[in-house]
Amino acid sequence: MTTTVEGLEELKALQGHDLGYSDWLQIEQGRVDTFADATDDHQWIHTDPERAAAGPFGGTIAHGYLTLALLIPLMTELLDVTGVRMSINYGLDKVRFPAPVPVGSKIRLKGQVASVDEVAGDGVQITIDFTVEIEGSAKPACVARGVYRHYA
Repeated sequence: MTTTVEGLEELKALQGHDLGYSDWLQIEQGRVDTFADATDDHQWIHTDPERAAAGPFGGTIAHGYLTLALLIPLMTELLDVTGVRMSINYGLDKVRFPAPVPVGSKIRLKGQVASVDEVAGDGVQITIDFTVEIEGSAKPACVARGVYRHYA
């Protein structure tokens, strides 16, 4: 369920708020191949299903940075900020990839608001602790802290 906030004051009230979970998203080979083309990273563990079947993961896996890039669309399922003039992705802190994402598996995003602070220029910086879960896996695919700025 998406949390919707209107303006900076409602955004400030999110300190410590659990944003819940996104829907599950299945990771298909076509998405991995497209990402490989876009980033020029064609390592066989990502793009060669036949060779990868005999490799350390038993099949192809998503790029870690693909998993990270999917934070953007999955995040839109968790939080919708309206009533601001501009919102920007300010960066990431402490990104880790504890487990590979096998092609064919499903992932989802969990979010927890870590902090909300005022910034210069009539803005608010919000940091969100993200965990990308893999269906059926005890270890997450990605753990990161997203940093976003919103301006009135």
